[in-house]
Amino acid sequence: MNEKPLVTVTVCARNGAQWVEDCLDAIHAQTHRPLEIIAVNDGSTDSTGALMDQWKQSNAESDVRISIIRQDALGLAAGRMIALQEAQGDWVAITDIDVRPERDWIEQLLVANVPVGDETIVAVTGRTIFQTHTDIVSRFRAIEIASKYRSRPRRTSLANGPCSMFHRQALIDVGGFDPEWYHAEDMEVSLRLLKAGGSIVYAPDALVSHVPEVGVRRFLHKRRRDARAHVRIVRHYPSHQRLGPGFDFIGSAGIALSIFPIALLMLLSLLPLLLKLPTDQSLQDLWQTQLALGGLMLGVLIELMLWRGPLGVITRSMRKDGGKRGFVLAISVRVLVLRWSIALWQGLALGCFDALFARNGHRRLFG
Repeated sequence: MNEKPLVTVTVCARNGAQWVEDCLDAIHAQTHRPLEIIAVNDGSTDSTGALMDQWKQSNAESDVRISIIRQDALGLAAGRMIALQEAQGDWVAITDIDVRPERDWIEQLLVANVPVGDETIVAVTGRTIFQTHTDIVSRFRAIEIASKYRSRPRRTSLANGPCSMFHRQALIDVGGFDPEWYHAEDMEVSLRLLKAGGSIVYAPDALVSHVPEVGVRRFLHKRRRDARAHVRIVRHYPSHQRLGPGFDFIGSAGIALSIFPIALLMLLSLLPLLLKLPTDQSLQDLWQTQLALGGLMLGVLIELMLWRGPLGVITRSMRKDGGKRGFVLAISVRVLVLRWSIALWQGLALGCFDALFARNGHRRLFG
């Protein structure tokens, strides 16, 4: 009978004091043994570091090896890299401080670690369930993430940061996590693992629970950051150079991206009518008819996009849960999607400026 492998679970936190105890307790409660836990304090200015130390002391008699590492505020990728360097496990799992893994998370990841044919599995990724609150953003985000996982294939291109496990040596062989990546470090290292000939598999029963993502400003900031990082991904890993499956975790973002330009065209088509530009009466009547029809068709197109495809899953689910507030909720969803689309375009623009001026880890466009 084969011995169970040692698994190291790593988590990096900056100013996450409100989540430290619950997260570390959930990791420690894993049914899998042998287990190692490495927590990295990424230059926190709150009580995160002190709480990590207290938690370690309170579990001093545990059968789990526990390490607390302190570093300057170098970022998530740097924290994961230093944890990888200290890890003793054959497999290294990563999660986030605002995540609560289910007790059998590691066991389910290992269950899915069964190669098919001649594939070499270098990472296994689980499923993140976003909790909901009373606000529209947390409900919207929970439904959006759930819809992404619903259509996810077994072989995937992304080992998601909150819920994945990597073969330690395979990860070291490709250079580990790159500290220069300010965001999307999980996607970047996944692409390097695929390029090296490895496979990443999805384990739908390996569950972690994410705290509710609340607040419109926070939601838009994260989506802007996602789009900005995606520019770097596309530049450094163009499609003709990527191996393995295509991106399967874009979800509704691709559809949301198109909402703003279509809404802008609709507004521009109606602008002459609103301004009532002076012209010959017959021409004015013709303009009004054609522009009104054009604006109407663009409006219908937006509604179709909101009701069909990836966005439709979100819209229909929220309408079903809306009850008597259905109309107000429908308007709120449309406003949120429009603002999401604008945030994506802002992120893409920032990413292009990063590329133009060789900032945030971008290589120079020329030379």
